[in-house]
Amino acid sequence: MAGRGDLVKKGMKDGIPIALGYLAVSFSFGILAVKAGLTAPQAVLMSALNVTSAGQFASLSVIAASGSYLELILSQLIINLRYSLMSFSLSQKIDQKAPFVHRFIAAFGNTDEIFALSSAYPGPTPPWYIYGMMLSAIPGWVAGTALGALAGSVLPLRVLSALGVALYAMFCAIIVPPARENRTLLWLIVISMAASLLFSLLPPLREISSGTRVILLTLGISALAAVLRPVKEDEDAG
Repeated sequence: MAGRGDLVKKGMKDGIPIALGYLAVSFSFGILAVKAGLTAPQAVLMSALNVTSAGQFASLSVIAASGSYLELILSQLIINLRYSLMSFSLSQKIDQKAPFVHRFIAAFGNTDEIFALSSAYPGPTPPWYIYGMMLSAIPGWVAGTALGALAGSVLPLRVLSALGVALYAMFCAIIVPPARENRTLLWLIVISMAASLLFSLLPPLREISSGTRVILLTLGISALAAVLRPVKEDEDAG
């Protein structure tokens, strides 16, 4: 059986691709954070304490619009709710012989990518393997934020606008491949874009703050998808 040191080293090695991906994405976050009014240390601290891309990006719109703490809390609760479900699942995959405290520590770094690798680990997942991935991935996320925040403080506005396009390119890279294979997902994306546009153009709706928009659209479209096209459970699973 591999020792703790070997497991950490393996986790760090497997976490390098995650760290490189995080470095690119968080660079865009750092730029947008500075544009939203945060200082570089504040942006770095946010990334170090949260480690959640979608939640952090969504929080910037609330912060930039001077939204309330309630809007910020609710938007983060809804957007990051999946991490709770992922942590429940991962807690069953972690080696049952490991002390219970390891589940709390692993939950902090339980991002989508770390969850995927942890779930794919053959047999019970040793917590030290997860810690190794966290040691690679989290510094990558924080370092990218720091570089982006520093760049946002010194680069010309035109360059920052160009770099900001990287965020939208990332979103396209995430949603386009699965949308090509799943027509339901494709229509949900179209509906989301149309609804977001209406909230920005129609006089009664555009008065709603950005944080509340995120909450309403997320809940509304998710509920619509759940009612009209529920995910069918595998009857053979057991």
